[in-house]
Amino acid sequence: MLIRPPAVAGEMYSIEKGMLKKEIESSFNHPKGPKSFKRQKVIAAVVPHSSYLTSGPVAAWVYSRLEPSNYLIIGTNHSKEGPNFSISKKGMWKTPLGEVIINEKLADTLASESKILDYDILAHENEYSVEMQLPFLQHKFGDEFKFVPIVVRNDFPDEALLESCMSLGKSIGKVLKKSGETWTVLASSDFSRDLPSRLAKENDRDVIRSILKLDEKNLFSKIAAKNINMCGYGAVATTLAAAKELGAKKGKLLKYATSSEITGEDVSAIGFASIIIY
Repeated sequence: MLIRPPAVAGEMYSIEKGMLKKEIESSFNHPKGPKSFKRQKVIAAVVPHSSYLTSGPVAAWVYSRLEPSNYLIIGTNHSKEGPNFSISKKGMWKTPLGEVIINEKLADTLASESKILDYDILAHENEYSVEMQLPFLQHKFGDEFKFVPIVVRNDFPDEALLESCMSLGKSIGKVLKKSGETWTVLASSDFSRDLPSRLAKENDRDVIRSILKLDEKNLFSKIAAKNINMCGYGAVATTLAAAKELGAKKGKLLKYATSSEITGEDVSAIGFASIIIY
């Protein structure tokens, strides 16, 4: 069986199992973290993917709400290697907490259903945006879930990319509805980066409003108009389209914070948001 080793263990989260568990627990108990669990029915969510030290407390908010499910995780192709829309269809991904198995049947169905989704291993090999979500899911659900990883290349928030994201999102929604299984879609994305905390917040406010309204067109419009450096806008737009196909009506912001607010280092900040869609 094809096994993908962790690409960023020891860099963005601890490579040692016990330390990693402590990092995740510290994210929940952090002053910016949720500190408690409140499960609810969630169709999709937006969750950050920076190091657990900087984004973990915000990411924990989404994971405090999730119910047992399988997870389709849509991340960002930071390296821009491989196709614009890449799916990994086989094997398992390893983290310090164990292995997570890809749902090959659903991945194959998605690749067949969508005209723009390509099977590609290279795009996933060193990409961390999907990987960063797995230890949180393993910590909460053990090995009681399977997943499907997709990564999206963002070159420019133009109409062509938007149409492709919406098309893929609708295909995802249709396939998940027919699967007979419980699935949640996660968009892995950070928000504004390399800005003073105040400016990052200003930029992200309008973007978050678009997400809460499930308006992927307005999301792209805001990013293009303000030249906002948000790495996962393609992943988020795809997730919004999928969520609406699955019956979602609105989003809710659980937590927003910048890296400066979490670490106390106000040099240049990254914006993080935890948003649920239902």
